[in-house]
Amino acid sequence: MGLLFAASIVLRLGTLDLSLVSTAEASDPEPHASAVGPTAPIRAALDEVTALRDRLAEREAAVEDRERAIEAAQLLIEERLAVLEAAELRLQALIQTSDSAAEADLARLTEVYQTMEADQTAALFAQMDPNFAAGFLTRMTPAASGAIMAELDPAIAYAISVVIATRNAGAPTLHEPDAAPDPDTES
Repeated sequence: MGLLFAASIVLRLGTLDLSLVSTAEASDPEPHASAVGPTAPIRAALDEVTALRDRLAEREAAVEDRERAIEAAQLLIEERLAVLEAAELRLQALIQTSDSAAEADLARLTEVYQTMEADQTAALFAQMDPNFAAGFLTRMTPAASGAIMAELDPAIAYAISVVIATRNAGAPTLHEPDAAPDPDTES
């Protein structure tokens, strides 16, 4: 910016000098004789300033072109981001619908198993993977799941019990701070 300001000053001074040279040449009967004198360095400086001004104008045009390109790219990015966000919202809605439907199906099937006779449900659960059967039993009332477990073969009931008992074994727990050692047991 300072370079542009300095170039502007030089150009203005050069324009003044040119107007002075033009009026001096108009009043001088021999124009060629004065071009060799003190105005030659001024004219050379003016030519340099004009060339500099042209280069600055070219650079300014290039910078403006780049700024327009950046703005266009930014708009494109914002449009694509909006499309991605809309797709993400649709995907979340689809997942939620799917999860709700799956949960409704599990709840309905659990209710069916829970209302069946315990021996009939136990016969079905004996055919299931223990993890799968444990999932249904944990959703049922304790009375219904207890009646079904009582009807199962003891080995199958045990396998399902192990699954239920260890299902949350890896979950984080709150440990109580270590108690102070009993003074009677210290030596």
